[in-house]
Amino acid sequence: MSTYLADHPDRGAVVVRGPDASSFLQNLVSQDLDGIVDGQGVPSLLLTPQGKLGVPLRILRVGDEWWLDCDAGFGGDLAASLLRYRIRVDVEIDDRSDSTDVLEVRGHEAAARVGVVAQIEVPDRQLAHVAWGARRVVRNDWPGRAGVDVVGPIDAVREARDELLHAGVEPFPPGAYEAARIEAGIARLGVDIDERTIPQEAFLERDAVSFTKGCFLGQELVCRIDTRGRVNRYLRRLRLDDANPPAAGADVVVDDAVVGTVTSAATVPGTATAIALAMVRREVEPPAAGIVRSAGSEISAVVEALPMPAA
Repeated sequence: MSTYLADHPDRGAVVVRGPDASSFLQNLVSQDLDGIVDGQGVPSLLLTPQGKLGVPLRILRVGDEWWLDCDAGFGGDLAASLLRYRIRVDVEIDDRSDSTDVLEVRGHEAAARVGVVAQIEVPDRQLAHVAWGARRVVRNDWPGRAGVDVVGPIDAVREARDELLHAGVEPFPPGAYEAARIEAGIARLGVDIDERTIPQEAFLERDAVSFTKGCFLGQELVCRIDTRGRVNRYLRRLRLDDANPPAAGADVVVDDAVVGTVTSAATVPGTATAIALAMVRREVEPPAAGIVRSAGSEISAVVEALPMPAA
C-alpha cells in the first residue's frame, strides 16, 4: 500500500489556555481529561445541553495549552460554544481556524516516512504527539489504515507537505481520500452527522465518551441511553455493486421497506464498486442485503457495521 497525504487547511482549530483551562474543558467535554499530559490526546465531543451532537473534536495537550480541532467549517461554532460557557473562569479561547493547517499522511509506512523526514520517532499510542518545529506530529490511525497528522501554523505545515512530497509521499488520487474515510467509518459533521445526532447513533461513544468521569454537558441523555435505553437508527456502511456512487439522500431499501438514507458515498478506486455511509433503522441487523434507490435507479447493496475505532 502506498503512502498518501491530504491537506486540510480549512479544518477548525481552537486553542484553550489559562489557569482554569483544564477544569473548564473537563466540565464541558465528554471525554475524561484528567491525567492527559503534554504529548497525549483524546477524541471527544462537545454536546448540547440536551445531549445531541454539538461538535466532535480532537483534544491535544501541548504544554499548558489544549489544542482542539474539528471538521471544516465548525471551528467558529466550537469557539462560540466554549465562549458561551466561559463564566467566572480564567480561560483564553483562541479561534485559530484561519491560521492552522492539518496534513494527513496515510498508509502502512506513514509513521516511518514522516519520522525519517522530520527526524523524530512517531509515537505508537493513538493521538500521542511530538514536536516537529512549530508543528505537532500526531499518531492518528484509522481502522485498517495507519496514519499520522501534522498540525500547526499554515506556513509550517505547508513546508512539511513539500518535504514529504519531495521524499516520495504522494497526494491522494482524486476521490481516494473520501473512499478511505468512508471505508474506515469516519463520519463527517454536516454530512453524515449533525445537530440532530445522538452520539450512540454514530457509535461516537466508543472512544469519545467517558462514562466514569464526573458531569459534562449533555451527559444525562448519553448516559441514560448507555444504561437502559436505545436509539432508533445507526450509522452503517454500505457496499454497492456499481462504480457510480449514489447521491446523498438516496433511499436504503431492505425487504421492500425504506429503512435509511445515504449520507455520503464514493467510488472505490480501481474497482467497479462504490462504498457509502447511511443512517439506517436499528431493526436492520448487519450484514443485510438491500438496494439503494435513487432517481429511478436501483443498486444492489450490503449493509455493514462500522469498524471499531483504532485503539
